[in-house]
Amino acid sequence: MATTRVFFFLLLLIASPFLQVVRCQSDSQVEVADVDDEGGFADDGLDYGDGGFPPAPGVETICLFPKNSARLVPAGEETELLVGVNNGGGSTMNVIAVQASVHLPFDHKLIVQNLTAQAFNNSLVPNSAQATFPYVFAVSKFLQPGTFDLVGIITYEIDQNPHQSIFYNGTIEVVEASGFLSIESVFLVTLGAALLGLGGLWAYGQIQRLSKVTFFP
Repeated sequence: MATTRVFFFLLLLIASPFLQVVRCQSDSQVEVADVDDEGGFADDGLDYGDGGFPPAPGVETICLFPKNSARLVPAGEETELLVGVNNGGGSTMNVIAVQASVHLPFDHKLIVQNLTAQAFNNSLVPNSAQATFPYVFAVSKFLQPGTFDLVGIITYEIDQNPHQSIFYNGTIEVVEASGFLSIESVFLVTLGAALLGLGGLWAYGQIQRLSKVTFFP
């Protein structure tokens, strides 16, 4: 089993340079649910459950952040990951959708944001075969930098029975988008300038007081 997972991971690494080609070939088969500025789903009718279906026996999943081993996620910008599937379930797998959500690390019941769901049409994975699916998501631009947990779920059917597998359940580091100052950064800079100003006034007052004591004993 360990050898299979190592081989599967290496296969995913090899496939990552061809991600753009895979995406271009499947553009006509992919449907993406829009996400609004506050991180909720737009009203498009897409609903793939909430992890209520059991995983299929023999199906293995793996996740890779291409060229992003630190799993840094800029707020408001797109982040890309690869979902690898190894179908050992005995029958052809029909991949329906990939979705994810952001949670507080100390309590997964507290959902910070439901991310975009990406649907696939006619994405069949034969038995004993492997496949890689790209998933692009963006956390809200209003999300404060920090460590969060990302839970990713892939929904699929085998013999017309719905299944879901968790392909990633781990931490991500949300960082500020490049080229922009967050509200927190502006506040800290303003606070620092105010403290420096108060410190300067206090020092000036002390100098004036000492001068009066020196020249007018």
